[in-house]
Amino acid sequence: MDWIEIPSVTGDEGDYGDALARRLESLGFDCERQELAPGRFNLLARAGRPRVVLCTHLDTVPPFFGSRVEGDVVHGRGACDAKGQAAAMVEAGRQLLERGEERVGFLFTVGEELDSAGARLADERLAEPWSPGHVIIGEPTGNRFVRGHKGIVKVTLEAQGVAGHSSQDVGPSAVHELVGCTHRLLESGWGEHPVFGRGTLNVGEIRGGVAPNVVADHASAEVLIRSVEEPEEVMARIDACLGEHVEVAGGFKSYAPVEFVVPDGEEAEVVAYGTDAPHMRRWGPALLCGPGSILDAHTDHERVRRGELEEAVGRYVETARQLLAAEDAGA
Repeated sequence: MDWIEIPSVTGDEGDYGDALARRLESLGFDCERQELAPGRFNLLARAGRPRVVLCTHLDTVPPFFGSRVEGDVVHGRGACDAKGQAAAMVEAGRQLLERGEERVGFLFTVGEELDSAGARLADERLAEPWSPGHVIIGEPTGNRFVRGHKGIVKVTLEAQGVAGHSSQDVGPSAVHELVGCTHRLLESGWGEHPVFGRGTLNVGEIRGGVAPNVVADHASAEVLIRSVEEPEEVMARIDACLGEHVEVAGGFKSYAPVEFVVPDGEEAEVVAYGTDAPHMRRWGPALLCGPGSILDAHTDHERVRRGELEEAVGRYVETARQLLAAEDAGA
């Protein structure tokens, strides 16, 4: 796939966005670049007045590595997260436009892998002639529709202590205080939900201290909760575990769980990973579906089967047609 050969690690999405724009313009779609920063932009494309929007992200995680094809399998960074989705969506849009359907548009966002800055920008700037009734978001789901995904609350914890010689009764030790806090966090429950299941917590990083014989005056930890509650409820649980010498120093990409539209007759599950969907509330009810496996995303063996890409094209075409038919019928 030519698009895999264009590096688009978060922060460097411009060349790939330009390549997508050239392809879409060649198919008869008008393109608009929505600048987030120099060289970084969301790409929007439409033929008429979009009511169904096909959406996935331009950026990939690092490191970049190029493509190779082995039989039915395409390998390379972005193969399933999410350049495969983009390829399937563009082909679906081509087929729909060829059949005379102009009410399908595209939104390709920057920054999904880091902070969803592109999705938030697209939500802020949504304006005529865009009037989406639904947005179909592409992520690696094995071409199955997803019922919902958990929320995220990520915080930095900082503990303060008093430096001193470890042979003396001095302190408190910031490391000890932080260890006590993280123990309380790990022992706590993080909610249960009939759709989203059980909330979970991971202490991903701990830093602090200077030497074994020095009482630590500072320590910090990065904590991420896959939440099944509103962020305010999760923060209240965190606050109850802090202790006198530990505080929340910062938060990042916090959002509530998301429920997706599922077409009639489709079996759907809940996933733990996140998407741009929480930041696109004005783009209409969202559906989530795309080729590839989340188990291959972000790995050194990222891949997708060509057969899945072809199946995804059909899924996107049929889903868009159903949504538009339901709208036409006044459903």
